[in-house]
This record gives sequence, C-alpha cells and structure tokens, in this order.
Amino acid sequence: MVLAQLGGTITRAIQQMSNATIIDEKVLNECLNEINRALLNADVQFQLVRNMQNNIKRIVNIEDLAAGHNKRRIIQQAIFNELCNMLDPGKPAFTPKKGKTSIIMFVGLQGSGKTTTCTKYAYYHQKKGWKPALVCADTFRAGAFDQLKQNATKAKIPFYGSYTESDPVKIAVEGVETFKKENCDLIIVDTSGRHKQEAALFEEMRQVSEATKPDLIVFVMDSSIGQAAFDQAQAFKQSVPVGAVIVTKMDGHAKGGGALSAVAATKSPVIFIGTGEHMDEFEVFDVKPFVSRLLGMGDWSGFMDKIHEVVPKDQQPELLQKLSEGNFTLRIMYEQFQHILKMGPIGQVFSMLPGFSSSELMPKGQEKESQAKIKRYMTMMDSMTNEELDSSNPKIMNDSRIMRIARGSGRHVREVMEMLEEYKRLAKIWSKMKGLKIPTRGDMNMRSRNMNAQHMSRVLPPQMLKQIGGMGGLQNLMKQMGSGKDMMGMFGGGDS
Repeated sequence: MVLAQLGGTITRAIQQMSNATIIDEKVLNECLNEINRALLNADVQFQLVRNMQNNIKRIVNIEDLAAGHNKRRIIQQAIFNELCNMLDPGKPAFTPKKGKTSIIMFVGLQGSGKTTTCTKYAYYHQKKGWKPALVCADTFRAGAFDQLKQNATKAKIPFYGSYTESDPVKIAVEGVETFKKENCDLIIVDTSGRHKQEAALFEEMRQVSEATKPDLIVFVMDSSIGQAAFDQAQAFKQSVPVGAVIVTKMDGHAKGGGALSAVAATKSPVIFIGTGEHMDEFEVFDVKPFVSRLLGMGDWSGFMDKIHEVVPKDQQPELLQKLSEGNFTLRIMYEQFQHILKMGPIGQVFSMLPGFSSSELMPKGQEKESQAKIKRYMTMMDSMTNEELDSSNPKIMNDSRIMRIARGSGRHVREVMEMLEEYKRLAKIWSKMKGLKIPTRGDMNMRSRNMNAQHMSRVLPPQMLKQIGGMGGLQNLMKQMGSGKDMMGMFGGGDS
C-alpha cells in the first residue's frame, strides 16, 4: 500500500523510543524528528507536520509527567490522536439511503481514475443492496463512454450515455431522469476531467451540477500528485460544493501523504480509497482504523466486516465453535483459504491484523504469487481423504499418504511437504485463539462492559504488545479507539 513505508518508519521510531531505558526530552525529540522526516518524505505539508509536532509536545510535557505515569503510552496515544486529527476534517459526508434516490456527481482531474472509481463506487453499493446506475456526462475525453460502458457491463450495472450528443448537461439530465423512472436509488454522474486552469470546463461542471442537483459531489484525487493536491482541491471546492473525496492509486505511489493531508486541509472528508485496478480493491476510509493500520496496530472492525461479508450466517456459529475449541484441521484450513480468497487482496486483509505489516508480509508484486500458492494448496487438499482432512494430528501424514496426494494433485512431494508445514504453522496460531469470540453485527455496535484484553494479548506478537505498552496499554488503546468495542467483543470482552 502507498503509505506502508510511512507507517513502517513511524512504527520503528515509536519502537526505538519504547526500547529506551529512560524516556526524556532527548528521546522524545529524536522520535518526533524521525516521524517528521517520514511525513515530509511522504509529501505531507510542512505546516501540518509542524503543527502536529507542536501539539504532541504541548500534550506530552516530559517534565510535568509524574513518575507513576506511563510515558511511552501517553506519547504513543498522542501520536495516534494527532495523526487522526490531521486526516479528519471533523464533519461526516452525505450518506445515501436505500430506497431513496440519491444523485452522486463525480468530479476530478484528468487521469485521476475518476471513471473507474465511479464504477467501483457503484459496485460497492450494489453488493450492499443498493440499485445503482451510471451516467456518462464526459463528452470531452475520447473513449470515456466506451470505458464506462465496458466497466458497467462487467459489473452488471445499468448505464446511460451517447456517442452523438455533445452537450454534457443534456446527457446528465436525460440519464438521471431515465434512472429515476427505473427506481434506481443511487445515480452516479461521471463528468469530464479537468484542471484548475480550464475555466470553460469548470463552467460546464457548474452547469451539470445545477441541472442535476446532486446530493453529493465527490472529488476524485490521484494520490501521486502530492502537495499540488491542495491547490487543485481548493479550485474545485470554489466552483462546486465538494462534499467528499476519494483518493485513488493508493497501491502504487510512494508519496500519498500529501493527497490525504491536503484533503483534510480542504475540510472535505475522505470516504473511500482506491487500492488497485480491480473492482474489489476499494476500501471505505475511516480515520481511526486507517491510522491504526498505518501504525501496524490492525483494524479489527474492518477485518470483522470482511469476515461477515464472506462467511455465510449459517456457518458463523460453526466457525465460532471451531475457534473456541482451538482444534485446527486441514479441512478448516481449506475452508479458511476459501474465505480469504473471497475477502479480496490478501495483503489488504492481513494489514487489518495487529502486528502484521502488509509490506513486509507480502512485498509488492507477490500478492498474485501468494494467491496462486493458496490455490495450489487447495488442489492438493482435494486429493486427501476425509480422515486426513478431519484429523488434527499431523503424524498420520506418512510417506505413502504424501506420495499419493502428490500424484493425485499433479504436484511434487516437496510441495505437499511445504503445504503440511504451512498447516502446522497456522495450527500453532489457531491454538492461541482458543476462546475467540466472533460478534454478530448487532453485538459489534454494543459497548463492552467488562474490558478484558487477556485473550487478545495471547494473539498479539510479543513485540507488538510491548510496543503498545503491555496489557495496560492494550486496554487503554481499546478504550481510546473508535473500533475498540469491536476488538473487545471479538476477544471475549463483550456481553456473553
């Protein structure tokens, strides 16, 4: 992910501070200077970085902190909060409602990935039960309608456009009226890409906005434009009432911090980030979970949403039972591989788990290789007997069984051995999750009464737990984070 390098640098700076015997002014300054360098290298505006440093120093006054205070935890929490404040404009975006027609107009620079993002936005809501439709009001770029038509057809989303009409306002109005009659509850209007210098195109954008009266105008921003994003976003906001932002291409550029911080400076909330070219590489942007993942602390609420999306409701109690027993069989591994492949890009999924860094776990370019490996493992398991799949004792896998599986799946014996080693590794992790509780969707919104981080501390890597500040730091983090209640519910801290 675009900010994985930034997150890794900040995490290392905090780790070095945590390893210091005594935390004094010098140690704090070294930590903050390292974080500042990382943010500036990621193209975050200098003024924002300086403000963040001053705020942290004001909150964490080393001399005023009594001996009993956990300085590490206070500093970590201050860094977390300030990063959140930097990315949070403090106001929510318009949220469409099912069954009620909402018109969403997309604007942005040429080449920002606006047309693809329109389809991703529609596809995301289609999966959640909306009835979306796409209108191509981009008559400026050759091939714009063809691209939208191709994307919409692939995603099975209705679309409207014209090869002959040159007036984008007319197309937009006709498209919106057409889909209103068809009872579509999410009508997405794609407009021509433009630059702040192009006055005529900005006038056209205003006319489309006045004619269609959108409920929300979304500004699509390319993460690679860095600090130039601020001027561009300002120009758009002065022309039309931009209510939300989507940042694209977060998978391929090293300097995405500028786009995110500039968005915060324009006071328009980021609602989604595009993390790849495929339809499912599109994530809801929520500040606290995003910063938590950035710092390697995971995003349990996002992970739980993924689980609830891919694990059928009737299978969830069975999965809960298996987790609480801690017995891991090859059949369970097969089923979990199926769920992981449905969740989307593996690196994106693993980055939601505390202590996992997607950049270290799965370097760029190796995601396809990892998914191919999972599919190979599943092919080998297809050649196993029920006895082999349901046994939690790896010792039953003798040489003759391994050779039979290799022949049946068309793989080498060493590949079967590699798959069994992976099974043993995952079984060890699974056994640590004994007592794990997966909340229902209703439970995820309930505030946990008995804050107990015991189960979670067993799952977290020791270094990660130490970095958070031990058991006390973990409990405090859960209370402070918006998704903390989800974490507590998942790890047995909620209502039983």
